[in-house]
Amino acid sequence: MAYETEDPETQYCFPAINSSCIKTKRSTHEYNIMYVFFSLLSVWTVFLNLLVIISVSHFKKLHTPTNMLILSLAVSDLFIGLIVMPLEAIKLIETCWYFGDTICRLFLLIVGLLTSTSLSNLVLIAADRYVAVCHPLLYPHKITTTRTIIIICVFWFCSSAYNITFLITTSQRKYTCYGECTIIITFALTIIDLFLFFLFPCTFIITLYLRIFYVAYQQVKVINSLMRSGKHLTESSVRRKSESKAALTLGIIVTVYLFCWIPYFSLSLTPITSMTSVIAYFMLWMLYINSGLNPLIYAIFYPWFRMSVKHILNLSKIFKPA
Repeated sequence: MAYETEDPETQYCFPAINSSCIKTKRSTHEYNIMYVFFSLLSVWTVFLNLLVIISVSHFKKLHTPTNMLILSLAVSDLFIGLIVMPLEAIKLIETCWYFGDTICRLFLLIVGLLTSTSLSNLVLIAADRYVAVCHPLLYPHKITTTRTIIIICVFWFCSSAYNITFLITTSQRKYTCYGECTIIITFALTIIDLFLFFLFPCTFIITLYLRIFYVAYQQVKVINSLMRSGKHLTESSVRRKSESKAALTLGIIVTVYLFCWIPYFSLSLTPITSMTSVIAYFMLWMLYINSGLNPLIYAIFYPWFRMSVKHILNLSKIFKPA
């Protein structure tokens, strides 16, 4: 019999297997609180992002290039709440992985795909706002809804191909115990991942937004001076002010995401990091919780989102042709 000489109160993930991982003891009260909290967090994330997806998809007036990027970001956030959060919560609470090696690798693939796609969406949003604010005359001709959808699909495909290749090329995990879900990443792959999904996109996003905010500040200052002098604002000036407000809102989304992303990625590069540590799990869940924060930012800053949510929740109106 396995572990005959061990503490009889010790719990194992798989008691019948000698190499089983040890299961962390928790009280029933602690179990219930953790499961309720993570369940509510998952439902919250799915529900809010579903509202964003329905809003942009259903109302034709919202079919703009920028909103297509917001839709893509909401889709990745939705799947984080629907798939990643529940499995990660079970892994955290039970401290065991009960779903086998195949599901483990598939889960790691999905996590990598969704996090990399979210960051790719933020890169595209930064580029979209840069053209809209810094080159407003080119924006309507160069950035169209159709082109944006094609670019989004290309980025989703590239992220999928990269993460599949990344998972295939990683070495097979030699488990320290049976009942964990981790993989060994070589130093070369770590460096590649560092540049592709941390240094390059973060530098690109921050550089563009510094330029965007500078140009937007200059534009708003000119528009405000025209308003104080009593001059009539042209349609172009009004549109530029609107684009600047949109850039500010999306800049907040990007800042919040980077605030959650950078500490986790920095922590994951340190050799002392263990994904079973409290700090590492906290950083990881900050990254996941960000998926439920974006719709709140839309609700605060976007009147169209608040209006569309009212129509969605009032089912008697959403199905009317008008």
